[in-house]
Amino acid sequence: MKAAIPREHSQEVDEVDALAERLRGHIHDTSAEIAAIYVHGAKSLAVQAHFAKLLRLELGFGEEVVLTPQSGFVTQARPDFFFRLGLGRGVIAEVERGGTTTNNHDLKDLWKAHLSPDSHHLFLIVPWNNWKADGSARERPFQVVARRIGAFFGDPRREIDVLSAHIFAY
Repeated sequence: MKAAIPREHSQEVDEVDALAERLRGHIHDTSAEIAAIYVHGAKSLAVQAHFAKLLRLELGFGEEVVLTPQSGFVTQARPDFFFRLGLGRGVIAEVERGGTTTNNHDLKDLWKAHLSPDSHHLFLIVPWNNWKADGSARERPFQVVARRIGAFFGDPRREIDVLSAHIFAY
């Protein structure tokens, strides 16, 4: 979260935190289901579909919504999920799998949230571990993502145009 939240956005941050808490609870409550879906070679869409049950069906996030292009940039940002908080304000939610850190998907998602005039909050849902074929952990994306995304918050000199980023591990 930014070092200082503008007073006019404090209620919005509370609303985003409530959505984040629902997502955290969903991950906790469905951890066995997630473990059955997220195995070596799992399809990204299967993992995304699991989170769509909460984000789209229960919380009202749109799926694959094309966001307003940032002036001066050629971009058609289309996050996995988007929740409109108000006019020109929203939350991007991205579900990552194998390329979270190896292909820098986490940083691309943060960049997308930064460039989009529609979004000011990011929910990044990443694996605790990526698996090898033998079932052992290949890498641990959550720890890397938390450190990398955290670098853009907490000091006004490093901050970007995103009020908050919530990182969730599954």
